[in-house]
Amino acid sequence: MTKMIKIIGLTGSLREKSYNLAALHAAAELLPEWATLEIVDLSPIPFFNEDVEAEGVPQTVLDFKRKVAEADAILISTPEYNYSIPPVLKNALDWASRGNDLPLSGKPLAIMSASPDMLGGARVQYHLRQVCFKLHSQTVRTPKVLITNAAKKFDQDGKLADNLTKRSILKLLQVLLEKAQANTQLSQSATFC
Repeated sequence: MTKMIKIIGLTGSLREKSYNLAALHAAAELLPEWATLEIVDLSPIPFFNEDVEAEGVPQTVLDFKRKVAEADAILISTPEYNYSIPPVLKNALDWASRGNDLPLSGKPLAIMSASPDMLGGARVQYHLRQVCFKLHSQTVRTPKVLITNAAKKFDQDGKLADNLTKRSILKLLQVLLEKAQANTQLSQSATFC
């Protein structure tokens, strides 16, 4: 029997009608019945500040790190801000990189990006992959999901209407789930050794 795989979804957009948030919802619908995706709201996490950290890590940060630690995999869907990573996402990753508990280390992670332009967020993916390398995540290299001309791919209700994009997301999820299952099997083997 296949173990239930839990994925945490993160987005760099705070906008209610964000294409990237819609892409995460689309991914959740494409998952097999033995996998779930919980989208985590990053907006309550305060900006990283070493003085705040020294006084005691805020509960919102502890809750975020716990959710990441308990997840089998991470799926990020993010817009591109000024050719790079949106502050809310980078801030959450910075907090996750602090302390002795590093929940992203060794964690299977996949990246998507949606943008109204023709590049689909290619530059943010490049920068984000560099950050995830430093965090020692098991980042999925291919396939790459770059949702170009996003306004044409989602309907007025925020539903993904483009079948090619659905297939691309599904392929990305398959690779992510394979990595998560392999990690789960390794941890179970280590438990029985």
